[in-house]
Amino acid sequence: MRFLPVNRQALMVELADLDETLALLGSLQRDPIAGVQELVPAARTVLVQFAPTQVGVADLVRRIAARDLGQRARRSDVLIDIPVQYDGEDLADVARLLGITPEEVVRRHTGSEYTVAFTGFAPGFAYLSGGDPIFNVPRRSSPRTRVPAGAVALGGTFSAVYPQASPGGWQLIGRTSERMWDLARALPALLQPGYRVRFVDAAGMEHADAESAPAAVQAEVPAGNALLVKATGLMTLFQDRGRLGQAGQGVSASGAMDQAAFKAANRLVGNASDLAVLETVGGGLSLQSRGETVVAVTGADAPLTVTTAQGRRWSVQRYQALALADGDQLSLGQPVAGARCYVAVRGGFEVAPVLGSACTDTLAHVGPEPLAMGQILPVRPAGRTAVAAPELPPPFLPVAGQDVVLDVELGPRTDWFTPEAVALLAGQRWQVTPQSNRVGLRLAGEAALTRAVDGELPSEGTPLGAIQVPPNGQPVLFLADHPLTGGYPVIGCVAPHHLDLAGQIPVGAWIRFNPLRAFAPYRPEA
Repeated sequence: MRFLPVNRQALMVELADLDETLALLGSLQRDPIAGVQELVPAARTVLVQFAPTQVGVADLVRRIAARDLGQRARRSDVLIDIPVQYDGEDLADVARLLGITPEEVVRRHTGSEYTVAFTGFAPGFAYLSGGDPIFNVPRRSSPRTRVPAGAVALGGTFSAVYPQASPGGWQLIGRTSERMWDLARALPALLQPGYRVRFVDAAGMEHADAESAPAAVQAEVPAGNALLVKATGLMTLFQDRGRLGQAGQGVSASGAMDQAAFKAANRLVGNASDLAVLETVGGGLSLQSRGETVVAVTGADAPLTVTTAQGRRWSVQRYQALALADGDQLSLGQPVAGARCYVAVRGGFEVAPVLGSACTDTLAHVGPEPLAMGQILPVRPAGRTAVAAPELPPPFLPVAGQDVVLDVELGPRTDWFTPEAVALLAGQRWQVTPQSNRVGLRLAGEAALTRAVDGELPSEGTPLGAIQVPPNGQPVLFLADHPLTGGYPVIGCVAPHHLDLAGQIPVGAWIRFNPLRAFAPYRPEA
């Protein structure tokens, strides 16, 4: 085993092959280590996320290194047949790469039984191992911006089915009408780790629409107090602390981009800290009170105004509780610093959770839909809850054009880059481009990061804050809605204490990365 640093709350265990990876995963699941919170297995690695207050990294490395990898993972008794129409856009190209005919590709793909090795990339996306040994197909040099739901694809030694329309770089050989992800099922993901899978040639079948089911259904409007959405701004979503513990179905945590601001908003109105709030980016949100409500706005420094039903208007402050009378309208302007504001209401919003959380994952399309104009947001009764005293806003929020320093832990794939690239990561400024969103900040620097190791990296877990470097050498800083796994090397990870700050960086700001220590794998103590 090789133990690679990620951040102070995670490490990556690299193993020789998939069999060893699954053996370690099985061992850690059968006999868990106290303090380990999440395991994200991949082709040759297991990302281990842990609570440093419960287990130290040295102790964790020592205990994992002592695990016996001789016991191989058991295969499930569950067998899933997937009918496939083999007419994919890349079928002919795959045949040429392998030196066989398209008909032979189909025969070999349907002639083997597969096992769900692990899940990731998107909810319901299962990496299937055990196919014909001939299948070792490189990803496309230029990924597609949209792969349709139900596409059957090859990537490296794995097969998979795209559960929903998404970008993707795998080779497409067919399509299926089977739903890989359906929230109406008790287990939304059709393919669970360990399941056995067979592909069946269904030439001539009628293809049904395989788009994902709607993420959530708006709760019925009760007769109590509510907030009416008069304007949504650029995008306003329900967010909370996140959808934790769903890695087995390929679902990442998501949640509020600025967790401190999210918790402060709830605290100011007297709510439990984990209730859902509204996260809005760029200003423009306007809410009208139906009945009397108490709200609080935190996060970005945006001008706030209250307008009564009679037309009286005045400015109010963020980071304090605001009492709204029936008909009062709260409006959020364009932030002058920071990017995202959070709005909590006393009692909490009446919103249906999905997989245990009310947060919206914009990449995975899990959770409530973005707010729409005219939508009514029911408010739960508050009960006996005290409203907190006003709080001081954060002392610093980033501004477009300004430099923002983010502390970085180097790893887990720092050694895939040249020493010059590692120095360049911290030595030059990186500007946040307009292509940035909740998935990540796409960065542009004057010089690109160059790799020392060529070839493809087998897919592996990608934590929150990962700085992933695609072939163009311009990094992407993964934020709340990042994919659970990825196939590009991660040169470093933003330190956990700067993740909230990263979530507030606006387009046009500049980032300077500050490595906290040199890259070095962990070594088990004797």
